[in-house]
Amino acid sequence: MANIKSQIKRNRQNEKSRLRNRNLRGAARTAVTIARDAFTENDPETKEAVLKAISTLDKAAEKGVIHKNNASRRKGRLMKRLADFIAHPPVVEEAAPKKKKKAASKK
Repeated sequence: MANIKSQIKRNRQNEKSRLRNRNLRGAARTAVTIARDAFTENDPETKEAVLKAISTLDKAAEKGVIHKNNASRRKGRLMKRLADFIAHPPVVEEAAPKKKKKAASKK
């Protein structure tokens, strides 16, 4: 535990900023995960999810929660994947109707 008055105050400030940063960092991480999942699920709202993730990353970088180059790298990866997704949309295969199994009768 710190003895110096200024360090005690600084510790209080650090704890407040840590909690604030944690929320922003978690929101950015969640938005990126949702955007990535939209690609795998062939979601029609993939573009909106990517744009929301980019916006969240920008906000986190602006506040200094993550480094601006880190945000830029993540945005670049998402945009590259989105461009590929739009250029080559995945083929959706229709599932064949499942055949019902007949229950074996017990005698």
